[in-house]
Amino acid sequence: MFQERTLFLVCGLGSLGQHCVIALKKFGVNVIAIEQTMPKSWEFPELPKCLEELIIGDCRQIEILERAKLKECRSVLIVTSDEEVNAQTALTIRELNAHIRLVMRCGQENLNQLLNQQLGNFFADDPTQLTASAFALEGLGDETIGFFAINNYHFQVIKHQIKANDPWLYGRKLYELNNKNRRILSHINAQNNNFKGFYEWQLNRSLALEDTLIYIELVDEFYLRSYQGLPQQKKRRKRWKERLKNFLDRFKLELFQLSNFSLFRQVRTVVLMCTLLIIILLVVGTFLFQFYYPDTTLIYAFYATAILLLGGYADLFGNFKPIAPIPPWLQFFALSLTVIGTAFVGVLYAALTEALLSAKFQLMRPRPVIPQKEHLIIVGLGKVGQRVANYLKTVKQPQVGITFNPDFDRTILPDIPLIIGNLKESFTQANISTAKSIIITTDNEMLNLEIALMTRLLNPESRLVIGASRKGLTEKLTHLLKNAQVISSYAVGAEAFAGAAFGENILSLFRQQNQTVLVTEYQIENNDTLNGLLIGEVSYGYDVVVIFYQNTSQEIKLMPSWEIRLEVDDRIVVLGTVDGLKRIEQGNILLTSRCWGVKINSIPNQDAAFQGANAITRISGCDLALARQLIKSIPNTLPMPFYQHQAQYLITELRKVLIQAELVQFFSG
Repeated sequence: MFQERTLFLVCGLGSLGQHCVIALKKFGVNVIAIEQTMPKSWEFPELPKCLEELIIGDCRQIEILERAKLKECRSVLIVTSDEEVNAQTALTIRELNAHIRLVMRCGQENLNQLLNQQLGNFFADDPTQLTASAFALEGLGDETIGFFAINNYHFQVIKHQIKANDPWLYGRKLYELNNKNRRILSHINAQNNNFKGFYEWQLNRSLALEDTLIYIELVDEFYLRSYQGLPQQKKRRKRWKERLKNFLDRFKLELFQLSNFSLFRQVRTVVLMCTLLIIILLVVGTFLFQFYYPDTTLIYAFYATAILLLGGYADLFGNFKPIAPIPPWLQFFALSLTVIGTAFVGVLYAALTEALLSAKFQLMRPRPVIPQKEHLIIVGLGKVGQRVANYLKTVKQPQVGITFNPDFDRTILPDIPLIIGNLKESFTQANISTAKSIIITTDNEMLNLEIALMTRLLNPESRLVIGASRKGLTEKLTHLLKNAQVISSYAVGAEAFAGAAFGENILSLFRQQNQTVLVTEYQIENNDTLNGLLIGEVSYGYDVVVIFYQNTSQEIKLMPSWEIRLEVDDRIVVLGTVDGLKRIEQGNILLTSRCWGVKINSIPNQDAAFQGANAITRISGCDLALARQLIKSIPNTLPMPFYQHQAQYLITELRKVLIQAELVQFFSG
């Protein structure tokens, strides 16, 4: 983690690039930037002062990169809006520096994987991909606020409010909810409703009505926590309604496919009948012309009939002066051949057109009907909107897509209702007054503001999730619309990019109380700030939550014990905010919070003393001989300082062996 080089290079100072600079400066590092042209205005007015140097030029050029002190940089963040430029820049930089860390903006997953294999020390992602799940989960408003997988183990982050019939309400302490499959991340009540850290709650506190818990748990597979608190009878009723709806949808689909099949059979029958008729007329016409004009060859009679069938009556008889007069019935027959042939060509063209359209669109299914209530409306079907829609589709949530682009490709998202039109008409058609949530993801921020205000007017109770890229608008929307969730893809993505720039692997992210929590993987190195620490010291000292541990023997522990000591080549995955990752990077452990002590009042017997000394050594990390010596003289306060949760955990372990101990505060942290 901590390295001597603290110079970082950012290529591209668009909105994402500026957010990346600000995110990097939170880590206290020096930043150089390259931009094609001098920006006319800054999203962050203070940003020019945050840069060591701003170089105007093409980041793909070697001389520009050399001017930016590439060889002295620890990492390069390539975040221009052109993915081709980003890829070219990454390849050029790798030629100049084989070991520098590369962080690239690119939404093509396959290309990212191939570049990672070829370039090494490489991270690539797209802000829209990183934040799509955050938009969707905020819109759902259910208890699940995050989910991700590590080594095929599935984790969910749950936000659970305590109701009157909740089994956790009575007689349960917060620390009792932690187990091998669950970790408490936050406890929200009237006194503690803002996120200040993962351990700003009391282990011994009892849960009260309307309290809210945020916790992470290990699950067999991902599922939405949607019906917590519903009576069992209502749950069953909802399940039966869902089954009935699915059956009706399948029935409608089969009817549509059957009707398409019948239509196809009808078209094919008409084509076959017309073809048979043409063949008969071709034979009859050839025979009549040969019979009436014996001097005409059979092949000429055949060609003459074919010309008539292809609409060539005027070509054949327009300037034709026969030796013998042509009887009227034969002229009428020739004209009939032309008319029938023209009709056949029309039928043939129609059949070919239908076949081509069927091949192109594969007999596109009609879109589902627009739900009447409790659905989600996605306004704006760009990259973010499409990813949100696909995510909601995987969790089988009723939704409607709205786009104001008349040229929108209708083959995209064929399984959801689609509305194309102006704002007022679209909202009326989408049943906005009965919608559960409205997720606004257009690229026009003024339009987003208009949609948000109209939504509040038409449906004040709905959940409102707004996408915003500019810092000023994000802050104003947050203050103006109190209950709305405003998410900036660039701000959230920049936090992930900044974390990745320090060599860590960002696996996922989620939003907790308007904070971005990054799921980050660390590989312990020799000169690492984490090397030699207990997992408890890492957790409390850096304010992160360790959820995954793997040692050099490939042994995996989920929700690992606080007592494991980290060694070189161990691998851990933590949940942490940017502030937590910054402390790990700088080795800035929270010593001021380590201000609690444990006072031992009584020990019932020698066996309890033996086990108590072992517990002190495991949890505090002190020498076993010292722990045995300290436990002999009681009552006594252990001299080593603890973090509050660490001390409370030790007291709980001591009480298991009947040792009476209490929490004391050494000094105010």
